[in-house]
Amino acid sequence: MIFYFSGTGNSLYAAKRLATETGEELASIAAIENQGLACYEHTLKDDEIIGFVYPVYAWGPPKTVLAFIEKLKLNHYRGNYVFSVATCGGSIGNTMKVMKAGLRKQGIHLTSGYSIVMPNNYILMGDVDSKDKENAKLLRADETLKEIAQAIRRRAEGEFKLHKGALPWLLTGVMNPLFNKNAVNPAKFYAMDHCTGCGICEQVCNCQTITVQDKPQWGTRCTQCLACIHYCPEKAIQFGSGTVKKGRYTNPHIGVKEIVSCR
Repeated sequence: MIFYFSGTGNSLYAAKRLATETGEELASIAAIENQGLACYEHTLKDDEIIGFVYPVYAWGPPKTVLAFIEKLKLNHYRGNYVFSVATCGGSIGNTMKVMKAGLRKQGIHLTSGYSIVMPNNYILMGDVDSKDKENAKLLRADETLKEIAQAIRRRAEGEFKLHKGALPWLLTGVMNPLFNKNAVNPAKFYAMDHCTGCGICEQVCNCQTITVQDKPQWGTRCTQCLACIHYCPEKAIQFGSGTVKKGRYTNPHIGVKEIVSCR
C-alpha cells in the first residue's frame, strides 16, 4: 500500500508512478483523515510494501501526514519494507528524520527514504518556476522516479537521492516549527471580485474547510497545500497581497477531477 498526500498533483503523480512500478495500491491520506477516524487500521498481506509519498512544507512533512501516522495501525506488520518519498521544489532539510521518528513511535521501521525535486508551487515564498525550468524538473523527476522504483523493487535500505540543502538541522529544526505555528492559517485567504463561485476550490480542498455560496469562505482548518489558489480557473483566490502577481502551477499529468477524487 502506498499512502499519499498531494496538493497540486506532484506527489500524486509520483505515487501513481511508483504504484504502477511496484504493483501496490494507492490510498489518499486526505480522504482517510477527512473521515475523522480515531484510528486507521490496515491489514498487511505477506511481504506487502508500505510507502508514504507527500510534499515537503517548509522542510518538513505536512502536519496532516504526521497526524495520519499517529493514527496508523498496521496489522500483521513483521518488519515489512517501508519507504518514504518527499517531493520538493528545492530541498527537504531533515524531513526524513522526522518521518523516521514518527513511524518509530508506531513501532514501524522506515527502511528507505528518497526525495524528488519537482516544479515549485509554494508561491507564498517565491514564485512558480519558468516553463523551461518546470519542464526540465519534470523530465528529471521521471528519471528519478525510475531509479526510486528500481531501489524499492530490490528492497534497498538507507537514504537515497536526498536533497537536504544547506544546514538541514536549522531548516527543519527551526524554520519548520515556525511555519507550522504561524503560516498554516486560512485567515488570509480570500476571493477577488471576479470570482465566479464555480466551487472548484471547495472540491479540491484537502481538509474540506472551504464552502462556496456566492464566494468561497474558509473555515479554521488548513494544510497550506494551496490547491484552492492553484486550481482556481479565474486566478481569483489569493493569500494576502503576496500572491496577486504570482504564477500558478498544477502538475500537467494530473487533472482536477483526479485531485477531487482524492479528497
